Amino acid sequence: MILQALAGYYEKLAEAGAVERPGWGQVKVSFGLSLSEDGGITGVIPLKQEETRGKRTVWMPQLIKVPEPVTRTAGVSANFLCDNSGYFLGIDRKGKPERAKQCFQAARDRHLDILKNCQSKAARAIKAHFENWDAESGENCEVFAADKEELFSGVNLVFLYDGKYVQDDPEIQKAWEDYRNQNEKKEKSLCMVTGEMDEIARIHTAIKGVPGAQSSGAALVSFNAPSFESYGKEQSYNAPVGKKAMYAYTAALNYLLRDDRHRSIIGDTAVVYWAESGEPEYQDFFAEMMDPKPETQDILNDILKRLQRRESVDPKDIRNKLSLSERFYVLGLAPNAARLSVRFYYQDSFGNILKNLETHYENLNIHRPNWDQNRYMGLWRMLQETVNKKSREKTPTPHMAASSFRAILSCAPYPATLYTDVLRRIRAEQDDSESRIEKITPGRAAIVKAVLIRNYKKEVSVDLNENSNNVAYVLGREFAVLEEIQEKANPGINATIKDRYFNSACATPAVVFPILFRLKNSHMKKITNKGTEIHYEKLLGDLQARITVTEGQTNAYPKRLTLEEQGMFILGYYHQTQSRYEKNNKEEK
Repeated sequence: MILQALAGYYEKLAEAGAVERPGWGQVKVSFGLSLSEDGGITGVIPLKQEETRGKRTVWMPQLIKVPEPVTRTAGVSANFLCDNSGYFLGIDRKGKPERAKQCFQAARDRHLDILKNCQSKAARAIKAHFENWDAESGENCEVFAADKEELFSGVNLVFLYDGKYVQDDPEIQKAWEDYRNQNEKKEKSLCMVTGEMDEIARIHTAIKGVPGAQSSGAALVSFNAPSFESYGKEQSYNAPVGKKAMYAYTAALNYLLRDDRHRSIIGDTAVVYWAESGEPEYQDFFAEMMDPKPETQDILNDILKRLQRRESVDPKDIRNKLSLSERFYVLGLAPNAARLSVRFYYQDSFGNILKNLETHYENLNIHRPNWDQNRYMGLWRMLQETVNKKSREKTPTPHMAASSFRAILSCAPYPATLYTDVLRRIRAEQDDSESRIEKITPGRAAIVKAVLIRNYKKEVSVDLNENSNNVAYVLGREFAVLEEIQEKANPGINATIKDRYFNSACATPAVVFPILFRLKNSHMKKITNKGTEIHYEKLLGDLQARITVTEGQTNAYPKRLTLEEQGMFILGYYHQTQSRYEKNNKEEK
């Protein structure tokens, strides 16, 4: 199904002229070698372009249309009209001069064979270059002096004649097409993607652009050991995909992975997405929904309200409104040596995916401080709540990140590791205003709330629920009140009971709360305002009344709280604390 969806997307891209026809491809090229009529190299043309990457400006190789590259393994295999210096010049920096000579000889044979009947000026210049070039003396050629180190480092090169790319020459293009057609086999079989008779692809084109995979590309479909084969079918014959379908799905996937605007990196997983119609507006909107910016929070809020009213989506007043019935696809790929593994694949109507996102954001919705205006917390920001802010590597657990993405799309339970990683960070960290580190951030509280709702089927409110009788939630509120009493008694105190007792109170309240109440009695003596003292006593009395003693307990506090109950404790503490801050802000105003 993945290959079928990608092949269908290729047809839409081909209609729009976004991808090349079979036999051609887009390749990153760094330099062009300008040829004279007798095949001599008269100049080296830099082809890199300036691009903005975040806050930096870098020079990147230019994407150029060239004859489709071969799929390389460990052996020597030459490309036509686009290759590295080892194949075009017999020179490289790998320290294996004999292999460089073999590469040049392979390129020489390939170009002379394909262009043997081609008599255009550009073709004659190419043939003269391969017939006359001397690799041993050529390394010291003056035209290489300025770019020698990079030129021989393995980057892609192309030929130019009379200031034009040789692959644009009509006669050379015809020679390439004739060569491809004469090398096609006549034997055909049933393609598992299209259901049509076609020549089966022995090796599939490499997929490039997945971080962590081989820079030369990795295979999505491949078999390299007898244990993977069946019925004696070797290599990709074990999964019969026709050459047309193979080219279509690989061209579409490589196109998606090159598109930085519509490609996300989640942990070690590269995520691409596309609409069946091929219209990029769906991709734009999906990208914005998954990672809302501060300036687009109001727009997103308006869109979700439209979805609730079952209205069409028109986020940016575009002429053609987005159809909620449009088929939409999301694919996550992770590196696996020379291959790619599919971390997840999800397809559904665009409307259903948006509804699942709406449910996710509703689960995350929680009362936030006045300074935090980001009601909709994007996936990347959510995952950052699971990492140590003081560590050098601030990346979430790869598998957990991919599982969270899949759970959001399908409205499935969140991965257990998302919840445990958040609880682990809450236990490990302490409030540090200088480093801007909080133990319980609004983001972590929101994740705890979302997991309790979806995974544990708990009813959790957005803000403080004063009528809740959930013991763990009430204990969290109590802890927040006891901390407030301590701060009232000791204004400007640096460390509170939260720093010393929060983790143990959250896990084993029966051991800690008696100690906290003894401390409370000491703190109360320092509060001189009788009204304030009465207010706290009444509040604690009301909370204590909501905690009932169960059979087998010596006091009202549970001996241990489960992970689910610890989440309720954290939310009780967070809600009570935010309620206090909101009240203080109103009093100050």
